[in-house]
Amino acid sequence: MEDHHQPANGIGSLNGTLFNGDPTGDTTASIAQAQTITADEIALYDRQIRLWGVKAQEKLRTADILLINFQALANEVAKNLVLAGIGSLTISDDQFVTDGDLGAQFFISEQHIGMNRAEAARQEIQNLNPRVSLHVDTAPILSKPPSFFQIFDIIIATTRSLDTLSTINASCRLCNRPFYAAGTHGFYGYIFADLISHDYVIEREKGNKPTILQPESATRSVIAFSTKKADNASGKIIEMVTKREIYSPLLLANSSPLPPKHLVSRRTKMRVTPLLTCLKALWEFQKISGTMPSHSHADLELFTTLATEKHKELQLPPETLRSEFLRSFLQNLGSELAPVTAFLGGMLAQDVINVLGQREQPIQNFLLFDGEESAGPVYALHPIFPPLDGEMA
Repeated sequence: MEDHHQPANGIGSLNGTLFNGDPTGDTTASIAQAQTITADEIALYDRQIRLWGVKAQEKLRTADILLINFQALANEVAKNLVLAGIGSLTISDDQFVTDGDLGAQFFISEQHIGMNRAEAARQEIQNLNPRVSLHVDTAPILSKPPSFFQIFDIIIATTRSLDTLSTINASCRLCNRPFYAAGTHGFYGYIFADLISHDYVIEREKGNKPTILQPESATRSVIAFSTKKADNASGKIIEMVTKREIYSPLLLANSSPLPPKHLVSRRTKMRVTPLLTCLKALWEFQKISGTMPSHSHADLELFTTLATEKHKELQLPPETLRSEFLRSFLQNLGSELAPVTAFLGGMLAQDVINVLGQREQPIQNFLLFDGEESAGPVYALHPIFPPLDGEMA
């Protein structure tokens, strides 16, 4: 692996500095204060600076991101982050390009078959934005000690088994580093976030109801607020509310119940996507057999049994786990569809950008995408917490 620099702005400083910039108004004052961002960069990233502000762009340009397992979904994440202007991207992959990689991956071609996947894509990624420092690591990720993850601001692992994802997640927690897991199977996919503890700022017009420093849900609290005048002639007062989200590691989230709001009635239970059940069953199947389900009768029977058990554990009606959905999920396993990886890759990259800039509420904590239904619900899966009065999770 190539040598790494210590990131100029680690996650500790990111979480310690609250971003209060104006994302759409006049950025002249902010630009004057940003001593390290150049005029060329301001011109290059002008559109996104107008969207999320120069302070967020400054944090983005010093961010050091680790992206694990370079397949179609990771292609999309890398593209979006590199074009956005992150400081450094390290791609970790010990696998080689095969015929199966050519269907939905746009950084490689037939000439790369037999090469390491990250090395094969390296030059094309670099061509997207020469300003980004690009590194490739071809050693198995499970051979890395927890200290390896210390130098990164955010770690993203894609298309791996639950055991591997959980091991990486545990190492990230030891280093106090935010972690994302994501994967796709044909029309279906997911994003999981464990940001440990994350502060972010919401800007809104100040209303008549006073803002109170208090919990809003079992995982979210209002910890600070301030006001400023709008940067226009409206005379409106803008309130900047700082909130804190608390997260759970993947192993705990995977064994946690649905939030109470999804279980209050038969109608709310019927709305829960069976994709959550199938993802849990898939991870349990991989834990038992060490492989993905095949089309053998034994594998289909085991997966169906596991899915039925997981559905019951989630307290969901049996009729929402239809045989047609189980069949569709199993038929999609292991495949990559460009429209799905593009959507999820864009969602994941945008969430990473928001987290780095400490703007907007991040994913909390499981986003599930069903391409056949064009639906992407988010479920906050955590160990059971005592309910809060008036909770609005």
